[in-house]
Formats: sequence, structure tokens, C-alpha cells
Amino acid sequence: MLGCKWLPWTRVAGFLDQQPQTFSLPAPIPQWPQGTGFGTGTIRLGELEVCEIVNFELIWGSNLSSYGGGRQGVSFYKPTCLPQGFFNLGYYAQPDSKPLRGFVLAAREVSNPNNVKCLPALRNPEEYTLVWCSNDGNEYDFDGPSGFFWLPQPPEGYKSLGFVVTNKPAKPELSEVKCVRNDLTDLCETHRVMLKTYSKFSQTPILVWTMRPCHRGMHGRGVSVGTFFCSEYLSSREELGIVCLKNYDPNLHSMPNLDQIHSLIKHYGPTVFFHPDEVYLPSSVSWFFENGALLFKKGDARGETIEPEGSNLPAGGTNDGEYWIDLPNDSRRGRVKHGDIGSAKLYVHVKPALGGTSTDIAMWVFCPFNGAATLKVGVLSFGMGKVGQHVGDWEHFTLRLSNFTGELQSIYFSQHSGGKWVNAHDLEFIEGNKAVVYSSKHGHASYPHRGIYIQGSSALGIGIRNDAACSNYRVDSSVRYEVVAAEYLGDGVVKEPGWLQYMREWGPTIVYDSRNEVNRIVRRLPASLRCSVQNVVNMLPVELGGEAGPTGPKEKNNWVGDERW
Repeated sequence: MLGCKWLPWTRVAGFLDQQPQTFSLPAPIPQWPQGTGFGTGTIRLGELEVCEIVNFELIWGSNLSSYGGGRQGVSFYKPTCLPQGFFNLGYYAQPDSKPLRGFVLAAREVSNPNNVKCLPALRNPEEYTLVWCSNDGNEYDFDGPSGFFWLPQPPEGYKSLGFVVTNKPAKPELSEVKCVRNDLTDLCETHRVMLKTYSKFSQTPILVWTMRPCHRGMHGRGVSVGTFFCSEYLSSREELGIVCLKNYDPNLHSMPNLDQIHSLIKHYGPTVFFHPDEVYLPSSVSWFFENGALLFKKGDARGETIEPEGSNLPAGGTNDGEYWIDLPNDSRRGRVKHGDIGSAKLYVHVKPALGGTSTDIAMWVFCPFNGAATLKVGVLSFGMGKVGQHVGDWEHFTLRLSNFTGELQSIYFSQHSGGKWVNAHDLEFIEGNKAVVYSSKHGHASYPHRGIYIQGSSALGIGIRNDAACSNYRVDSSVRYEVVAAEYLGDGVVKEPGWLQYMREWGPTIVYDSRNEVNRIVRRLPASLRCSVQNVVNMLPVELGGEAGPTGPKEKNNWVGDERW
């Protein structure tokens, strides 16, 4: 990491002296194997070189006087300790309820012999526009200094990448941040609202959002700058007035090579815990095939045995309903249905994220069978018969790592038809920097902590029950894994198994009347609950209404696209 290592909390008149909570991973980051640009602290995007700034000076905070109290506040920071030659692009903001752990990018121009343009990559803004202030333009409010939010006005042919915040009404220096030439930027969009607050003398609110590139996923080149967006109204993408960076490095030199991938997995690979009452455990794909799984073709009821690596499965195409896989139709059926955790491993797909400034390590787990769902209504639980069960279950979680340092940033927990990103400071670690992933009973959705999770209405306590707990059923992905794809490394570097090219269903489709199962449960409930339960059940995913095997990892939207976040 370039620059200072300390996180200053500078006293501003009227603000608290209290040190904000910070977070570091449980163990030091190791020295990664040698490569090209991964883990070197800087990333070249073409004509720009960027680095992460993680050192901040507090400028202003909403509800700062209640830091540590019950109210939700957001603080705004100036990046500090920039390396020689690098320039600020904007300021940083985050909620006070979270440990201070984030970044903004700083940039410097590097020589490019192919550049025939006369314009430099970076220039000062020409002016600042005051977007909002907390105290009607006065320097102080009742709790301390006021906050002033400034939008840099770029020269013609340039774009702004972030806001500047001050605690005085004077405009910032023009050299405070840099604007970037248009062709080196990409579109961004607002993501999550961090703050909605009002000035002391106005009913006009200010809204503050986190930002993300519009073009994401494996082929997206948008680079997140780490800045925020603010406005007095909800803005569409075209009205933002700020953008993100774009990676023009065709070879993505900041991505890890194969040796570095193995080192990252061995250092960060989570342990997956299955519920102590789980009866549908994982297995390896080859164990599933070797123990009698059959390939069926439409119009042919005989079924065909499958080679251990799936070399005889139909490759490519789409899920056209012509083929499917099923459990063996002999005495082995029941045993295969319950899996073989001793053979289980995590199947790893490594891909670029956020324009190649981050790496996503998607880890896929296979279970031969997915159990039936359980409906929770308050303190009561009801088995739903066959609802939710199917042959073949593919689930995954994804580690997102910084390519500047190799540090774990967050983990995506896939949960049925959705999922969520969880920042590193909210993870549970079992050993060093290895996190814990809990696989829910029967459904195998991934969760960061033990507990009962409701798919439906948590407020009403009505929905499909997902139980996550610790047990002796576990798979350590740091040692039990197989890298099956890393397309950016080029052809032949990672040999993809034959089964990965199978785009059809990993289980048969069986249609049954799930409505009767639901009605059976509803009739047993007090009349006051029946309408609420029926409404929640109607909103659940359609896959709960029949038994259909899922498609494999490569057919999922997140294989090429970004996780839902």
C-alpha cells in the first residue's frame, strides 16, 4: 500500500475528539508470489496510474455530535497522505455505524507513446458549484461547523469524479481535486442511499449515495473511484454530473496469475459449514457421475452413464430442454441423493471485477439433491411436502479482493434467487483471514452467520425458513478446491472440465400441484394469519412451485455478469 499507514482523526472546532472505530483483517497479508501488476499498490489504466488512498481527515459529519449514539450519521473525509505525483479525484463518505474502512482512488498521468492527443489526462476544475450546505450558508450551526458540498466544474473535454466537502463557506482551492479527460472515463450510477438529511433552515433534503460503475461484470471496464454522489433530488444516470474511470489496459496486468490465485485461495478460502441435521450433503461432481448419475435425452427413457469428467455430456448450446441429468435408477439412488462430503470440493471461477482493479473468486459447491422447504409462520414451522426439492443443486459464494494489495474486501453470499455482499468487517473468521460460510439446511443457501433466515417477510415472521448452524459437516475450501475457469489468463492455462460446458439441467423437471401443499398449511392457521401467509407465499420464487433441476454454473447470469448488489 502506498502512502501513510495511519488513519488521522483531526479535531475540528465543536466536533468530538473520539477516535473512530477501524477494522483490519485478523492476520497480516502475506507476500504474494511474483507476477506482473497484482498486489503492487498501483494499477495502470492506460494513460492514468491509480492507487488506493485509505488515510483520511474528518471534514464534517451529519449527526456527528451523536457519534456512538442511537442516530444514524454519515461522516465525510478528505483523502490524505497521497504518494508523490498523485492527485485527489474526490472525497470519501461512509456511515458512522461501520468501522472506518474504505478507499478513494488517486491518479497521476503516465507517459503514453501512442497518445496523439494534445490535452493532458488531468486538469484542475475551472470553478466549484455549491450544491448544499447544512446551515443556510452560515459557518457554524448549533453542533459545530457547517458542512458545504461542492461540485467541481470541469474544463471543456473533461469530467468530474467526485465532490469536495468543506466546513467553511469559502470555495475550495482549484487544485484540491483533478478532473479527467472525457475519453478516460466511464458512466457510473447511484447505488445505495447513505444519508437523507435537511439543512437547519430549509425543508429541502440532501441525499447522499454510494457510487458504482454502470458497466460491471467480467467484461466491464468501469473502475470505481470510491467517491460519493449527493443531490437535492433523485437523479437519473444522465444527470449525475460525475463519472468513474475506465481501464484501457487490454491485458489487465493487475489480475493475479495462476500461482497467485492458488496463494489467495489458500490464504482466504472459507470453511463451509453444513447444518448438523443436514441429510442432503455435497459431493464432488465426479463422485456423482461415478456413482450412477444418468444423462437423459428427450424421447429416450433409457439414460446413459456419464464419464467422471463429463466428457460425454452435450457441450455448449443453451438450456433447450433436450437433455437432463438424474439420479441412478437402481439401489444406489437413495445413497447418491444424500451426497458424499468426503469427496466434496469447491469449484473455483476467477474473473476480473470493477475494470480489473478487483478480482472475484467465485466458489461453487455441488449437492446431488436439494431438500423440501419449510414454511415459518411466527413461532410455528410447517414442512411443505415436496415444495422446493429437486435433483442437482449448484450454490456459490464469491470473494472480492483488491488487486492493489490482495486484501479481502467482501464476500457475496448467494441465497436462492438473490444474495448479498457482506463487507469484511461483518464476516466471521475461523482461522487467520479465512471466513466462515454457513450453508442452510436442505436449501444450501449461503449465510455469513448462524441463525434462522426468512425468505419472505422478516417483519411478519412469515416465509421460507433457512437454518444455518455450525457442525462437523464442513468443507475447507482453502485445501479442497479445483480451479475450473479463469478466462482472462488465456487459452490452456486452466483446463475446464467437460461438465462445465454442459448448459442443460442437472435434474429432471417434475410438475406437481404446490398450491395444495400451501392450502393445506393455510387451513391449519388461525383465520387472522391466513391472508398474510397467502400474500407472502404468492411472492416467493416460482421455482418453489415445481421440481426442476438447475442449470450449471456457466449458465448463471453471474458467470459473466456482476453479482446482484
